[in-house]
Amino acid sequence: MIKALQLVVALSLLVVVHEFGHYLWARIFKIRVEKFYLFFNPWVSLLQYDPVKGTLRLGTWTSKKKNGNADDSNADESSERQLLKLRVGRDRSADEKVAGWRKTVYGIGWLPLGGYVKIAGMIDESMDKAQMALPPKSDEFRVKPAWQRLFVMTGGVINNFILAIIIYAGIAWYWGEKTIPYENAYEGMDFTEAAQQIGFRTGDIIVAADGKPIDQTDRSHIYKMLEARNVTVVRGKGRRDTVDIPMPKDAVERLSESGFMAIRVPVFVKNVMPGEPAETAGLMPGDRIISVGDTPTPAFTELSPALKAQSGKVTDLGILRGSDTLHVEAMPNGAGKLGFELRTPAEIFEVKITRYGFFEAIPVGIKDGTGFLVTYVGSLKHLFSKEGAESVGGFGAIGNMFPPKWDWRTFWEMTAFLSIILAFMNIIPIPALDGGHVAFLLWEVVTRRAPSEKFMEYAQTAGMLFLLALLIYANFNDLYRFVLK
Repeated sequence: MIKALQLVVALSLLVVVHEFGHYLWARIFKIRVEKFYLFFNPWVSLLQYDPVKGTLRLGTWTSKKKNGNADDSNADESSERQLLKLRVGRDRSADEKVAGWRKTVYGIGWLPLGGYVKIAGMIDESMDKAQMALPPKSDEFRVKPAWQRLFVMTGGVINNFILAIIIYAGIAWYWGEKTIPYENAYEGMDFTEAAQQIGFRTGDIIVAADGKPIDQTDRSHIYKMLEARNVTVVRGKGRRDTVDIPMPKDAVERLSESGFMAIRVPVFVKNVMPGEPAETAGLMPGDRIISVGDTPTPAFTELSPALKAQSGKVTDLGILRGSDTLHVEAMPNGAGKLGFELRTPAEIFEVKITRYGFFEAIPVGIKDGTGFLVTYVGSLKHLFSKEGAESVGGFGAIGNMFPPKWDWRTFWEMTAFLSIILAFMNIIPIPALDGGHVAFLLWEVVTRRAPSEKFMEYAQTAGMLFLLALLIYANFNDLYRFVLK
């Protein structure tokens, strides 16, 4: 539930910022914007505010009514009804002059697949053919110069990218950069089975990629490792052996689902829970558990299965208390637990903290924003493989990127990343996306000839059908992974 809430809040913010980019440039060039909606509203709107009429309506829907003339082909007329209508301002319908922003109806739809601004005189997802059949007006999109229309169409993408930079800069300024250098993680890393098939081993410490030291302040350093020709690790007793691991060209695809690695966390007791086996055994805060029975437990990875194997049995625990090695007897409960709280990696290893002032954080935000954009664009080539196509996900996959507990730093990091994805995906030259409109505008600038309105209608429809098919495919992948995997 927390993951879903984070996803909805993040997407709502990104959609509003994106659509405001279109709205802002339209207003700058005095183009009439008829609607500004968060989420789509086919037939039903959850909320609708009309500044001209001074009304706020809740639960509006479109209904058909008969005009009583059976011979009239237009006998059915549409009308809007609502559950509740509130007066929140005076009616300005009769005013000769009305501020531009008041001519827009603002609302929230019920279908959370994005949002839209309905710009007068433009062929978009509203497919308002009736308006396009009327003579053009001076405040419509279609009568403006191509360069002005280009600004309107790229406004959303620009806003999303700027938002990502602002968020990354804010994270750097407020939280700073906190990293655990790989060399400080003295037990090395745990690698997934797929990573071990490539050549990594449990306990390896990564030191370089293609001969260059790893910059962990670079948010895309993991991806760059997977894209490298070889990765250098140290392994063995005393970390004396240096090994170069050749990276396969399909490393990203092979590790996309299983993951790559995680820090091996030594088992240090932080707190002992009253009445639990750990207290009975005499464990104390600061103790490190190094063995269960005959099984060494250098990290939690080995501790958990070792305790489960001894559930309900009295077993020997080897512990380090200061410089002393002790042995105590304990009986893990039926779930294989001793009842103590673990120290976190940040409480065990030396953490590198980099602080930034307000103005110092700005170039960090630019670096992170552009770095993630370049990394994301580069990663798209993997979509054209079988594994890449299977890894495409919908709202479920996006929601799983958020943590199960609300964490503001992670929330903003994910929101910034999604903002970059939204910016790039929207600029792809597919009809129905901003990039499709930009492509047609560039064609008009080069050839000095605009595509016909009929062609634009067909292109818009084709683009919408393609995006719908892609949406269904991505969410089907989510369902398939959830049910069958």
